[in-house]
Amino acid sequence: MMGYYGWMGAFGGVGMLLGMLVWLAVVVLLVWSVSTLFDRPDGDTRIDALEILKRRYAAGEISSAEFETARRALVP
Repeated sequence: MMGYYGWMGAFGGVGMLLGMLVWLAVVVLLVWSVSTLFDRPDGDTRIDALEILKRRYAAGEISSAEFETARRALVP
């Protein structure tokens, strides 16, 4: 006879909830680990403003007066 709680038993609902929480934790951990594995570091990919200014000056896009004015504005 199945009794009052049916086929799940007294703690069936709690067990199902805990099971779903465990699977949710597994999915979250998997997504976090994959995103961390393929994440690029920010320090290596960024070019600061002074480097861009130096490159423009080296390429002849700006004059030395423009370079000095912009460099003084960038470097305190």
